[in-house]
Amino acid sequence: MTEKTKVLITGITGYIGGSIFCRLMKRPDFSSFDFRAIVRSAEKGERLKAFGVAPIVGSHSDIQLMSKAVSEVDIVIATADCDDLQAAEGTLQGLKKRFEETGKKPIFINTSGTGVLADDAAGMYPGEVIYDDANPDQIETLPASQPHRPVDLKIVAADKEGYVNTYIILPPTIWNVATGPLFEHGISNPRSIQIPALIRASLDRGQGGMVGKGLNIWPNVDIHELADLYNILFDAVLSPSSLDTLGHGRDGFYFGANEEHTLYDVGKAIAENLVSAGKGKDSEPTTFTKEEIDKYFGGSNYLGSNSRCRSTRGRALGWSPKRTTKDMLASIKAEVEAEIKEGRSAETKRL
Repeated sequence: MTEKTKVLITGITGYIGGSIFCRLMKRPDFSSFDFRAIVRSAEKGERLKAFGVAPIVGSHSDIQLMSKAVSEVDIVIATADCDDLQAAEGTLQGLKKRFEETGKKPIFINTSGTGVLADDAAGMYPGEVIYDDANPDQIETLPASQPHRPVDLKIVAADKEGYVNTYIILPPTIWNVATGPLFEHGISNPRSIQIPALIRASLDRGQGGMVGKGLNIWPNVDIHELADLYNILFDAVLSPSSLDTLGHGRDGFYFGANEEHTLYDVGKAIAENLVSAGKGKDSEPTTFTKEEIDKYFGGSNYLGSNSRCRSTRGRALGWSPKRTTKDMLASIKAEVEAEIKEGRSAETKRL
């Protein structure tokens, strides 16, 4: 009997992690894998068992727990906090132990974000620099002070040491309400972060808002098409024929981005839908004041940054996202309705 490939997923109860696992569940070879997941909730862990997942109850920041769990698997797919350096260190410790015990390099697929490309435009101008994930020299110009960069650099360094093959997927603005078994059963969070945060702030102020003039540009991707990219990369790392040529380490950045939008585009769609719902004053978004930036976004102009990129590597593997910026803007109506129904707090301290 062939031994199953052991896969550990972190963040499975989240938006991205839940979506990835729901996509993996559709694989015809799903039963050939031994899936495990680190979860904080013992109750959710019990419910995951029905979907073929062995839960490990604990925190991703518990280095001892992470190291032990990781040392017992062949592949790690990390989708929890991409700025958690402790979690990354625990993961790499476990992967190194796995390599020392088996002599075979394990696989680490980590989730970062195109926030690593963010500038300080504060919504006042569109960025001109476009990063290409097939150009590692360009990516290496990013300072270590950029968001997510400290974890990314530690992971790339581990690959260079030679005990693990690392791959980093960087999603942009992710949109749409996630669907699938884990969401239907209340195990995973079906909502994104950026657009709902803008909607909550706009609802609270009674008007669609934007940072500065909203001229900054970000890429976007539908959550289900992002999950497809993870599945395609998962296929590639499992294939002996492609493993030698597949970019990893410094060559292993994969931007999960499709089309682009301006912050004004999003603010406009929110403003229009607020007016339609009787919750907004005008269909044109207005600039958040400094006090509102402090209240809703912890004083950060991050949503007014530019973050532009090309997803060359993923497309070379066969990733072909179809859902457009137009589709994203159309989806905001349902997001506004959901926020009105849920009535969540407008204050967002972290994005």
